[in-house]
Amino acid sequence: MQFVLDCSVAISWCLVDENNDYANALLAMMPDCEAFVPGIWSLEIANVLLVAERRNRMTTEQSSEAITLLQSLLIQVDTATDANALNATLALGRTVGLAAYDAAYLELAMQLGLPLATFDTRLAEAARRCGVELVVISPTRFGGTKG
Repeated sequence: MQFVLDCSVAISWCLVDENNDYANALLAMMPDCEAFVPGIWSLEIANVLLVAERRNRMTTEQSSEAITLLQSLLIQVDTATDANALNATLALGRTVGLAAYDAAYLELAMQLGLPLATFDTRLAEAARRCGVELVVISPTRFGGTKG
């Protein structure tokens, strides 16, 4: 499976005080998946880790473990993010009412024709409006039941 991975999902794998069934199920699937992220992803991850350390949500050692985890996964960083920022991404952000950072994820999903994994409700709604599917995980994958 291939998909575009939003920072909101990936960072939940890293923060020790967050536990989300959807994110956990997606992480469990990652050995069989390839995720794509815009070029800003690494900076977003680094920023969230720094803020978490400053707020004593995690230690530098836990940040290092989180980075090791993320680097062990098949996550492809889009090298065209910067080139698209001032044209396609800016135009998309204007059209759907997203910040440029969020529009970069949506633009990448549209460009690659891939579903998007995100917790961001505004981004998810914009994706739906643009015809981009969201990554859906069966409730049985994370201990729930159908119904």
